[in-house]
Amino acid sequence: MNQKLSAYIQRVAPSATMATSAKAAALRREGVDVIALSAGEPDFDTPEHIKDAAKQALDEGFTKYTSPPSGIPELKAAVCGRFRKDHGLDYAPEEVVVNNGAKHSLALAVAAVLNPGDEMVIPTPYWVTFTEQPKLVGADPVIVETRDEEGLKLTPEKLRAALTPRTRMVLINSPSNPSGAVYSREELAALGEVALERGLYVLSDEIYEKLVYDGAEHVSMAQLSPELKARTIIVNGVSKTYAMTGWRIGYAAGPRDVIGLMDKAQSQTVSHPSSISQRASVAALEGPQEVVEEMRLEYDRRRRFVVDRLNGLDGVTCALPLGAFYVYPDVSSYFGLGTADRVLADVTDLCDYLLDEARIACVPGPGFGTRAHFRLSYATSMENLHRAMDRLGGALTKLG
Repeated sequence: MNQKLSAYIQRVAPSATMATSAKAAALRREGVDVIALSAGEPDFDTPEHIKDAAKQALDEGFTKYTSPPSGIPELKAAVCGRFRKDHGLDYAPEEVVVNNGAKHSLALAVAAVLNPGDEMVIPTPYWVTFTEQPKLVGADPVIVETRDEEGLKLTPEKLRAALTPRTRMVLINSPSNPSGAVYSREELAALGEVALERGLYVLSDEIYEKLVYDGAEHVSMAQLSPELKARTIIVNGVSKTYAMTGWRIGYAAGPRDVIGLMDKAQSQTVSHPSSISQRASVAALEGPQEVVEEMRLEYDRRRRFVVDRLNGLDGVTCALPLGAFYVYPDVSSYFGLGTADRVLADVTDLCDYLLDEARIACVPGPGFGTRAHFRLSYATSMENLHRAMDRLGGALTKLG
């Protein structure tokens, strides 16, 4: 470690998902036919009415600085309206901040609550960024391992066991990236009791809330009681629901004092989100929602296909996820196998092999805190998924 540079940032690990996507992109630039199942990005185009709103903003010259830094009033009103309509949650504009993507919202929430030496409880499997953001402010992530038998979800018993006098926050991600797990109302209530007992803040990443299947219900911790609402910071955005990843609009709702600090930090760093993207996001949140259901139904079709194909492969087990657009199969039966010129010691070796042999890019589980799994995204065409599953099956049969 270079003592003259930031010790906080030197502790941060690079993003495993971005590293895999970069490797796949580099091969594609060389003309290699790689099927990238690594990125968490919808393959659908942004709906036309949203793009039209952006074009109108351009035509009207809505290209200047916007005010306040926390988001234009129209967008904050749209965010409040969605919370009210979708979840029965009432937030004032002062309890909402609009940021440059949900990742930015998460980072600002962590920075607003945690001090150096504080702890944040994060269950496995976690999105690769969750564990690194506390380090940016000198706080410490406390990792709690979950099991397949628990649905890869945090239990109140495990949460209690992880708490120390330094614990300030617990992270809940439902639907989950990478597992697709969805917490039930009862599971959240049990975790919420622990949070209230210890006066913890709950950082609730709900970016995949619209992508649930098989009758699963998305529930926010903030819906359960006024007391939990006062301790919960909800993070959401337009990227996954409306296929707007590149527009970079996320938002958070929560206690006014926390949101105020997030707003202050934003004003001194990025000033505010893109003016054009904010106007487009108003159209997304207030416009027709039928397109969201159309995308969800297509994801559902892909989900079932991929899980069926994976479970049809010898040595692969994959639970049917209830949310998001990922599958998280256990492939540990292949560890120690190999070909004439290589042995696959772990899941990272297996993912490297699949990229080399089958030209499939997937993300190994250690980036998410588990060793037996890898993550595949089905946010791509059925044609690509058919080819990818054929390639995957062919590559695995060569191992012995």
